[in-house]
Amino acid sequence: MSAKIAIIGSGPSGFYAADTFAKKLPDYHIDIIERLHTPFGLVRAGVAPDHQGTKNVTRQFERTMQNENVRFIGNVEIGRDVSYGELKELYDIVFLAIGAAKDRKLGIAGEDLKGVYGSAAFVGWYNGHPDWVELSPQLGPDGVAIIGNGNVAIDIVRVLAKSSEEMEGSDLCVHAEDAIRRTNIKDFYMIGRRGAAQAAFTPSEANELGHLAHCHPVILNDDLTQAPAEDDPKDQKNKEKNMEILRGLASQERADKEKTLHMQFWAKPIAILGETNVEGLRLERTTLVDGRVKGTGETFDIKVSTVISAIGYDTNGFDDLPMDGSIVKNNDGLVEEGVYVAGWCKHGPQGTIPTNRKESMEMAKIAIENYNGPSDKAGPNGLDKLLTDRGVTPVDFENWKRLETDENNRAREGRVREKIVHF
Repeated sequence: MSAKIAIIGSGPSGFYAADTFAKKLPDYHIDIIERLHTPFGLVRAGVAPDHQGTKNVTRQFERTMQNENVRFIGNVEIGRDVSYGELKELYDIVFLAIGAAKDRKLGIAGEDLKGVYGSAAFVGWYNGHPDWVELSPQLGPDGVAIIGNGNVAIDIVRVLAKSSEEMEGSDLCVHAEDAIRRTNIKDFYMIGRRGAAQAAFTPSEANELGHLAHCHPVILNDDLTQAPAEDDPKDQKNKEKNMEILRGLASQERADKEKTLHMQFWAKPIAILGETNVEGLRLERTTLVDGRVKGTGETFDIKVSTVISAIGYDTNGFDDLPMDGSIVKNNDGLVEEGVYVAGWCKHGPQGTIPTNRKESMEMAKIAIENYNGPSDKAGPNGLDKLLTDRGVTPVDFENWKRLETDENNRAREGRVREKIVHF
C-alpha cells in the first residue's frame, strides 16, 4: 500500500511539497485539492500580468503533474464538498498550503465608501480571479491612493499607469484593460508609514518604476539620506539597493510624462473622505520614536477617487481547522498528528516564491520523517466515492490543459492568453 497524501491548495507551496513527496517517498499517491477550476494559485491570480517570467515557474509544476500518482482535483472546496475531518480520515498526510487571500482592514473611518478596495480583491480583478472578476472598481475621475510600500503596491501602480503598448506580452484580462483604458488617471499615490530606507519592496520592483513611459515618480517627504538598519544582512543589502534606485528616480527628468507617481513616505491614513464615494484621503505625518512609528498630529488631505489597501492578508480557514488569529495554528509547521502547514497560511504573507519553496520542501521532508508507513485509509478511492455520492464534479489536470489551450487561442494581439473567468 502506498502513502496517501492530500495537499490542500495548488499554489507554489502546494506544488513544491508535491514534488518533494514524489521524489522522497518510494510509493505514494498525492491528491492536490483546489477549490478553483484552475491550478497554480497566486502564480496565476496574484503575480502581475506583465511579469510573465515569474509565471514561468508553472513549467516546473507541470513536470510534477507528469507523475502518474499525482492528481489535480479542482473545483473541490474544503468545508463545502468535503470536511477537514473527512480528509484526516481518508489520508495518511494532510498538507495545508491554502495561502492567505483575505484582505486586512485599514481600520479607519470611511473604509466602507464606494471606491475602497483591498489589494487581494483588486489584483484578483485584473488577474481574472473568479471571486473578484465582477468587482467593477471605481477608477477616476481623480487619483488612486495605494496604502503600502511593498511589491504589490508597485504592481498595482504599474498595471494602472502603463499604456496598452507597455502591456505587450502580458495576460492582463480584457475586462480590466478596457476599464483602465476608459479612465485617464493622472495621479497615483503610494503611501508608507515609514521612510524609504524601510520600504518593503524589492530592488527589481523599484527599478521598474524608472522605466514607465508615461508616469514620472516623485519622492515626497524623504531626503533619501537615511541608512537602512543593520538587521538582516541580506535585507539590508536589498534596502541599500532600493535607496540607490530611489535616488536615481529622484534625479530623473520628467520629460513629457503626463502621469505622476507620488511616493509619499512618513505618512499614515487616518480617514477616507466622502459621503458615499471616495473623494479624498486624510493622512497624518509620522516619525520614529524609540524605533516605533508615531503620528505627529500634522495632517494633510489628497484628492483621490480610489483607495487600495496593500497592507497584508489573512488566511481564510474552514470548519474545525485550528486557527491562531490570521494563520493556521501550528507548532513549527505541525498542526496536529498527520497534518502539516507551509507558506503564508503558516506564518503570514511573508517572502517570495523562492523563499516559500525552501520552506515547503522542508516541511514535506518533516512529514515524511514522521510518516509511520502504509495504512488502511481509503485515500483517493475514498475521496472519489465521497465526491460522487455528493454530486461533485471535479476538474482534473486534463480538463485544465484543455482550458489553458482555449485561453491561449483566445489571446488578443500582443497578449499571451485571455483567461476564462466564468465557470
